[in-house]
Amino acid sequence: MRDVPYWRLAGVYFFYFAYIGAFAPYFSLYLSALGIAASGIGIIMALPQAVRIPAPHLWGWLADRSGRALTVARIATVVGTVVYCALFAAHSFWILFVVVLVMSFFLSAPLPLIEGATLSHLGEHTSHYGRIRVWGSIGFIATVLLVGYALDRLEISALIWIMLALLLAFSVLLARVPAAPHAVHAHDQVPIAHILRRPEVIALIVACALMSIAHGPYYSFYSIYLVAHGYTKSQVGWLWALGVICEIGIFFWMPQLFRAYTLRQVLLASFALTALRFVIIAWCAESTPLLVFAQTMHAASFGSFHASALGFINKYFSGRHQARGQAIYMSLTFGLGGSLGGLYAGYAWEQIGAALTFSGAAAAAAAGWLILWRVPRMR
Repeated sequence: MRDVPYWRLAGVYFFYFAYIGAFAPYFSLYLSALGIAASGIGIIMALPQAVRIPAPHLWGWLADRSGRALTVARIATVVGTVVYCALFAAHSFWILFVVVLVMSFFLSAPLPLIEGATLSHLGEHTSHYGRIRVWGSIGFIATVLLVGYALDRLEISALIWIMLALLLAFSVLLARVPAAPHAVHAHDQVPIAHILRRPEVIALIVACALMSIAHGPYYSFYSIYLVAHGYTKSQVGWLWALGVICEIGIFFWMPQLFRAYTLRQVLLASFALTALRFVIIAWCAESTPLLVFAQTMHAASFGSFHASALGFINKYFSGRHQARGQAIYMSLTFGLGGSLGGLYAGYAWEQIGAALTFSGAAAAAAAGWLILWRVPRMR
């Protein structure tokens, strides 16, 4: 652990997820203020997930071929930030669609490559991943709270300037992260196609994709849902922040959690609590205490879920397969699953209403739990 560039990696996670903390809860409100219909908001908010289907494969291939993963991440981040600036002149659906699509394609590069670099720096100490990744959660929560209060007092257009500042800070810090030493693994000679055909790998990816589908309504419409029920933007910010506070707690507790329980047990519990969380959001929006309780379960639906899923991915895809393994995981789960979740949310929100839309999200999480529970090799 002595040679791990802890604070530089922490800073990169902090500002990357600070940007997400401005985009995920509030960009839908910006689109709504521009007059974009709910179906259009669902489509645009799904684009960052949709580009994660093809883009990570390109970035993973470039990283593996060049052997310079962080250089690929830095170049893609700079290009994505330049494209982002077009948002200042974008006001119609199709222009917004194109700008968000292109910028998301390039900004999808850094995270899987940073995750791979972090795990390589940690080596055999991967249980300490949460202690670095937690700074992303801290960045997210700080931004959610500060932007929520700012937007209660400023025009919603201020959001675009805030996100630009966060992207610039992220670009500067990413340039300071050193490359990780390459380690040779026994699985390096195994074709990646053989790994992908393993039943437990297929089950993991399908279940994680269902988890991303379940979060589609949450990331696209949760803020709009709360505002429609009379919550202020600062209250919305606090509810988002509460979830991430609990996420921070679970990341710090992760080494102890994994000593007490297996990866599979943690993953199954995460899916079960996610299903309960979305049932409460669907039918108890008028009750602030129950919404607060539901937000505490973000510790499971993102925190313990992501850490345990990443633990499996790190076991299945190691050595020279690490970058591509991360890319496949991001592509098929957050990419395909997230885009399907966003499209489902946009369509269902208008056709069947908010309560049934979030109930469908709970059903997706329950289906993921059932798939993992039935795979004996993951035991």
